Amino acid sequence: CGTTVLRQAREDAILVIGSQVRQDGRSASLTAPNGQAQQALLVVALADADVAAETLTLSEAHGTGTSLGDPIEMRSIQTALLALRSYTPLAVGGVKANIGHAEPAAGMTGLLKLALGLHEREAVSNAKLRLMNPHVGGALRGMACALSLQLGMIKFGSRVGGVSSFGYSGTIAH
Repeated sequence: CGTTVLRQAREDAILVIGSQVRQDGRSASLTAPNGQAQQALLVVALADADVAAETLTLSEAHGTGTSLGDPIEMRSIQTALLALRSYTPLAVGGVKANIGHAEPAAGMTGLLKLALGLHEREAVSNAKLRLMNPHVGGALRGMACALSLQLGMIKFGSRVGGVSSFGYSGTIAH
């Protein structure tokens, strides 16, 4: 069970400072995500939060381990977030590697993992992820990105992050 409570923030609170929800529009099929829509969503969500891509330290990806959707999502992250970074790596994780796909609760589970990571200032490794999809690795090669498979526990200073959730029906959120 997971809940979030939106109220006046305390000094130690995790703040939601921006969000976007959209429909990903036309794509190849019901299960094939629209990468351009994902890229646009990430750009607008950052603008809504008034956050520069360089300041993000942690991103919880939707990734489910699929050979189609994950590479598209990583290329979207690469284009919208990583291409704008120069040196500080972005830690990218996915809670589904630890607990499986939580179906309708997937976005909330990712949000709770992100909040915990930001509070503790660390990105927890993906416990069950042993082999990187080569298409995902290829999309991220040469980018300022750290996958928790590669580095295990990642420590960071800033507490700015994002979580993506892409629904089966084409609803996309960040």
